[in-house]
Amino acid sequence: MCNACLSRRGLFSGMGALAVTAAAGTALPRAAMAQPSRSAETPDAALSLLMEGNARYVSGKLAERDFSAGRAARALGQAPFAAILGCADSRVAPELVFDQTAGELFIVRVAGNFVTPDGLGSLEYGAAVLGTKVIMVLGHTSCGAVNATVEALQKGNTLPGHIADLVRAMKPGIEPVLKTPGDDLRQRAVVANIQSNVRRLQTEKPILGDMVAAGKLKVVGAYYDLPTGKVIMV
Repeated sequence: MCNACLSRRGLFSGMGALAVTAAAGTALPRAAMAQPSRSAETPDAALSLLMEGNARYVSGKLAERDFSAGRAARALGQAPFAAILGCADSRVAPELVFDQTAGELFIVRVAGNFVTPDGLGSLEYGAAVLGTKVIMVLGHTSCGAVNATVEALQKGNTLPGHIADLVRAMKPGIEPVLKTPGDDLRQRAVVANIQSNVRRLQTEKPILGDMVAAGKLKVVGAYYDLPTGKVIMV
C-alpha cells in the first residue's frame, strides 16, 4: 500500500479517536486543548453571534479588525463557535456573510450544500473535538446546483461527469417539491434541500444526534439572499 494512503488512514484514525474521546467527555491531549477562547459557549449564543454578524454585513457596518492580531494564539489551536455547511458558490463567503474573523467558523463547502461522508466527518470533528455549538446548513438564492437538479429531475437528462453525482445526492430532498403546487419552484427547492440536510444532521449517530439530544449542539438551516446579503432562517 502506498505511503500516502497509509498517511491518510492514520490521519482519519487519529481524528476518529479524538472525536470519540471528546464525545465521551474525557480529557483531550494538551495540544488539542491549547486553543484561543471561544466566542460563544451555548448553541443559542452561537446562533445569535452569527445573525448579529450578518446584520452588520447587510448594513455595511462591519466590525473593525486587525487580521494579524491573534495569529500567534491561533497557531496553538482553534476554538470555532460555529460550523457552516455551505455551498461552494464563489458569491457566498461565510466569514464575510457573518462578519467573523479567522478561527471563528469551521466551514465545509460543496456545490449544493448537502451532506457528504467526508463533510459529515468534518462536522463531527468540529462539534466533538473543536467544540462548535451550532451547525448551520447555508444555502442561497439562485443556486446553480439546485437548479440543475430540478431541471434534471423534470426532464430526465443526465449531467456529464461527476456533476451527475450532485443530482443524485440532492434528489431525495428536492424531488418531493416537484410534486407539490406553488410558485417559485426553484426557491422552494433551495429551502427543501436545506431542510433535508438539517434533518439528517440532527439525527446522525453516534455523534451529532447525541449532542443535539443533549442540548450541546444546535443544527439549523438558512439561505443567503444574493441581492441583499441577508441570511434568512428556514
